Amino acid sequence: MEKKNNLSIKTIVAIGIGAALFFVLGRFVAIPSPVPNTTINIQYGVLSVFAVIYGPIVGVLAGFIGHTLIDLSWGSPWWSWIIATAVFGLVVGFAKKMIKVNDGKFGAKEIIMFNVFQIVGHILAWVAVAPTLDIVIYSEPLEKIYLQGAFAGISNAVSTAIVGTILLIAYAKTRTKTGSLKKED
Repeated sequence: MEKKNNLSIKTIVAIGIGAALFFVLGRFVAIPSPVPNTTINIQYGVLSVFAVIYGPIVGVLAGFIGHTLIDLSWGSPWWSWIIATAVFGLVVGFAKKMIKVNDGKFGAKEIIMFNVFQIVGHILAWVAVAPTLDIVIYSEPLEKIYLQGAFAGISNAVSTAIVGTILLIAYAKTRTKTGSLKKED
């Protein structure tokens, strides 16, 4: 029998809400930076929360769709950075299997693990993927794109560490911890 691999309604809703929040925060809450065409962003903290809660498919698609909408609202999509955002969502989404935030667990160990994943995701996205695709797709000058990528990676990792960690701590507190409910006699 062939197994169908359909996305659940919950996953589709999470992608839609994640993309919408990513768009609104990225479009209207971007903080100007000293590096040209680069801003300090808080939407990656929110994207990371969706990725950790719902997994890599939500991380990839919410990031890809949200970033595409931001770019379209400014004129035209910059595909190298849109793809980099999707890569970030993918990497952080893999943390879902290791971080049991849905079970109410998000202590020191999980905070460290989350931040390792998100830092690796940002390094991969902004130091490797975005600059390489900028060269391949847009023939951008090396000096400019690696400065932008390094700044984006560092500033996004810091903002994700703050925003994402705070949101995941708050979310974990709303969840019932596994084994915390006992049957009364």
